[in-house]
Amino acid sequence: MQHEIERFLSFLISDMSSSQNTVAAYRNDLTQLRLFVESPISAHPGSNGECEPVTEWSSVTRTRIVAFVVHLREKSYAPTTVARKVAAVKSFFHYLTAEGIVSEDPTESLDSPRVEKVLPRSLDEHEVTELLSAASRDSSPEGLRDDAMLQLLWSTGLRVSELVSLNLDDLDLSTRYVRCLGKANRERIVPVSQEAKLSLEEYIEVGRAALVRRREEPALFVNHRGERLTRQGFWLILKSYARGAGLAEDVTPQTLRHSFAVHQLDQHTDLRSLQELLGHASIATTQVYAQLVNSRQAMREVVTV
Repeated sequence: MQHEIERFLSFLISDMSSSQNTVAAYRNDLTQLRLFVESPISAHPGSNGECEPVTEWSSVTRTRIVAFVVHLREKSYAPTTVARKVAAVKSFFHYLTAEGIVSEDPTESLDSPRVEKVLPRSLDEHEVTELLSAASRDSSPEGLRDDAMLQLLWSTGLRVSELVSLNLDDLDLSTRYVRCLGKANRERIVPVSQEAKLSLEEYIEVGRAALVRRREEPALFVNHRGERLTRQGFWLILKSYARGAGLAEDVTPQTLRHSFAVHQLDQHTDLRSLQELLGHASIATTQVYAQLVNSRQAMREVVTV
């Protein structure tokens, strides 16, 4: 059964241009489903009397899928996580049906769990200043790298996956632009602030030169071994500086992206321009930030009344 999962993942890469993060999430979700249906269902809620383990996807029924969803909820997964896993399962069975591997799609009438929309958390300018200041105090090669990364994120609103994927030749500091590949390999060119430019120049000349081991290393941001920094590595770095700045524990790379978007709207950047800066495929995604700005403005008006 894992063979069909791997074929589906290959399809996502070759035909759908899905990102590595998306493929990794689908592999995790679908492997979890496989392990569930391969075990005796009598041990699971909602079994409805079925008890034999399944060894082929064509034998998976709607009852088993529902039992899997109940199982996820009983494991106390967040509603957003359950919704993502259900979406992965539905996409997988759509693929199996289209390929003729299963004759009927057991997820066809399965509703996706409702997830209440929560406005993204963002930092105010004072909090961002505290975070950037915490990183700027360290003049070691790693500190120069961290300062450059945070300044670049605050300047551009890049996704963390885009940040760590940057190569040295993606930067043009003479014109203050960075080239990045977003979702579905959509390329965009984003302007870089003067502050970020100065931090990047110092990092490249001093910090990166001290960290990199191979002259031919293409990665812009490298770890202490001179290799490309990972998403997980950056998360740990950000968490450390957030603690040092006295910020909440839930500060994430996405928090900085949200903060950038809100700041741009506060500076009267129009939605279409912000959509291009963030690399959103749909303007509807960008409009969430306008809702957040309007909500904050309404709160200010209440306080001043």
